[in-house]
Amino acid sequence: MYAIVRAGGRQEKVSVGDLVNVDKVVGDPGDTVDLTPLMVVDGGTVTTEAAKLAAVTVTAEVVKPIKGPKIVIMKYKNKSGYRKRQGHRQHGSQIRITAINA
Repeated sequence: MYAIVRAGGRQEKVSVGDLVNVDKVVGDPGDTVDLTPLMVVDGGTVTTEAAKLAAVTVTAEVVKPIKGPKIVIMKYKNKSGYRKRQGHRQHGSQIRITAINA
């Protein structure tokens, strides 16, 4: 059994026990989070209807906060001596899927 869930502006394919990196989730390690299911596949049964998905819950546990890869932003203007360097790392959370209740 697996589900496609909305997590942090993206869609992720998850099953019970998976570790998934998503955008930052409010909560401390050990807290539980509910994710919105978009599709549930249980063997040969595929559920995509909104009425049936309203009864489905996908529960996850926050494992730890993480940071994404370093992104370097470089600005440069020719012949003027202007150059600017800036870095960024996106904050996120690592979550473990604990249950898919269909």
